[in-house]
Amino acid sequence: MKFVVLLCVASVAPALPQLEERPVVAIVRDERVDSGDGNFNYAFEADNSIAMEVAGTRGADGQVNMQGSYRLTFPDGTEAEVRFIANENGFQPESDLLPTPHPLPAHALEQIRIAEEQRAAGITFE
Repeated sequence: MKFVVLLCVASVAPALPQLEERPVVAIVRDERVDSGDGNFNYAFEADNSIAMEVAGTRGADGQVNMQGSYRLTFPDGTEAEVRFIANENGFQPESDLLPTPHPLPAHALEQIRIAEEQRAAGITFE
């Protein structure tokens, strides 16, 4: 049994990432405030341009509502930022990086307008 465990550990060891291959990242800013009642703030920044700031408050239904942003720099030097709100309606990110849906074609918009007029007039289809 011990031999089997030793054999498993020995076979996995080469697949583990080597520590010297990972870049060392220093934290240059680390601020945390927690009032203990569900309200908190934290902010950190690393020397590789990754940063995050979040403020949290207690929500009406017992959840924690959060608002904040995170930022990073791509290898080509482009900076990216995502702003977000997380509350009873879920996680709501905003960023130029996020994909947006294609605009609806004119005929689809016309069909939606007609359907809204019919609903307003009390017309229903079954």
